[in-house]
Amino acid sequence: MSVAIQVDEVIKRYGDLTIIPHLTEQIKNGEFFTLLGPSGCGKTTLLRMIAGFNSIEGGTIRFNDKVINDIPAHQRNIGMVFQSYAIFPHLTVRQNVEYGLKLRHVPKDEMKKRVDAILDVVQITEYQDRLPERLSGGQQQRVALARAIVIHPSVLLMDEPLSNLDAKLRVEMRAAIREVQKQVGITTVYVTHDQEEALSISDRIAVMKKGEIQQTARPHTVYTRPYNVFVSTFIGHSNLFRARIARKGGGLAVVFADGYTMAMENLSAEAQEGMEAIVSVRPEEFSIRAAGDGLACKIHTKVFLGKYINYGLAFEASMLVPGQPSIEYSQDLGHAERILDVDETVTLRPNAAKANVFSADGSHSLMEGVVRHE
Repeated sequence: MSVAIQVDEVIKRYGDLTIIPHLTEQIKNGEFFTLLGPSGCGKTTLLRMIAGFNSIEGGTIRFNDKVINDIPAHQRNIGMVFQSYAIFPHLTVRQNVEYGLKLRHVPKDEMKKRVDAILDVVQITEYQDRLPERLSGGQQQRVALARAIVIHPSVLLMDEPLSNLDAKLRVEMRAAIREVQKQVGITTVYVTHDQEEALSISDRIAVMKKGEIQQTARPHTVYTRPYNVFVSTFIGHSNLFRARIARKGGGLAVVFADGYTMAMENLSAEAQEGMEAIVSVRPEEFSIRAAGDGLACKIHTKVFLGKYINYGLAFEASMLVPGQPSIEYSQDLGHAERILDVDETVTLRPNAAKANVFSADGSHSLMEGVVRHE
């Protein structure tokens, strides 16, 4: 039976080094919950703490109301899918999937029924008598998924399970994993550093940095209303501009360093006239305008990508938050009236309804209704 997972003030240390400091999170019963972040952020460490592979130096982890801190991994009723598949090379597909059931002394008739059902769900019935060496990477990953689910675990844990597959197969397998999870209805915690993967399969995403969760929200919210600059730049690409808050008519606006003023109707009560701020604009949130009706820039690079063209932009340094690898505009060719040229000067206007405004230090959003934990 699936469970909810409550992580309360959890601490993970290795000697004097604290990897996870006082982390709290609630994972709902039956949801597909993704831990997303760069390498070394603590996402796999947290997953292994839930699994029972890592010790817990402080706080508690609960499955429903049961504290599991001191329960050994093999008694937590979890299914685990690893990056390396970890299937037995000398056993057939069916024998691999049966393995966990044999350890649990499940009767033969029940075992056959459950294995037949899960092989059908993950679509590998026709390969059941093959050895792993005769399977593709995607097929082997389906075997690992079937073996983890067939034991009817309370929680399914997946640690970067698609990272060894090629790009096309990753897309196919993430769709398959999501479909299987929906069919089985099991609480799933999934670790990845791939933003597109996380956005495509998750019910909610927790974005991590240095052992701390920066934002937990639905995929659409994480992308369109990030809580801070880190989330904004880690999930997709964001262009960061220096600005200040000003009055315009009866409301507020952001004034860019070149003087362009953009009225904002959705700033929070914290946003006050005169405050320094950072404005985040995604590449697809620009539109080409007449001179003076936006931000003037020069086309620096141009890359054709089929459905759209990605332009690298050059602005005056005073306009930008320093340290950004690139400033970009993505032009949708399905709606483009004309194609821009390298070295051309152009005026781009941000979409005020979609742009995000952050505090001057980038630590939190100044947009109305944006919260850290959703």
